[in-house]
Amino acid sequence: MEDRLDLDDVREEYNQFKKKYDLPEFNKLNEVFDIEDLIEYESEFLLRRIRKIISERISGYLRFFEIILNPSNSPIFFFKIIKKLNNDDREKLNKIYERFGNLEIGLIKLDLDYDEKKEAEFIKDIFNVFSEIKPDILSVIDKMLDGGSREEKDKSSYFG
Repeated sequence: MEDRLDLDDVREEYNQFKKKYDLPEFNKLNEVFDIEDLIEYESEFLLRRIRKIISERISGYLRFFEIILNPSNSPIFFFKIIKKLNNDDREKLNKIYERFGNLEIGLIKLDLDYDEKKEAEFIKDIFNVFSEIKPDILSVIDKMLDGGSREEKDKSSYFG
């Protein structure tokens, strides 16, 4: 079996970086981005590994929003979801998409030019951005799941 880290050891190492760079609490970061997944592999660069886990999550969201905003090649399922969104919802998604896109560009830069302090700053920034836009994401997702008003649902379910 490969070298596997203990979560308490990771938390302890993270807390050293937390103090040094004023990072978010480990539990809060873990709650949002599942950073405990990093215990699967030992790494000499804990902050880089955390950033990579976060970047995977951000990339997933970015791809999902891309399908919603530009559904030309998406599965038919998404067209039903898209019909539930109004212009305000699409505008929210556009802003979120743009912010996530900018974060992804920053991730590429960090991949090419490692710097511990910049990794820590990026983790803080991404946590703050995500915390700020999470309510907008949830409101749009709720609308996708709910489908709008009862009247709209009744109209869309008539096949006669």
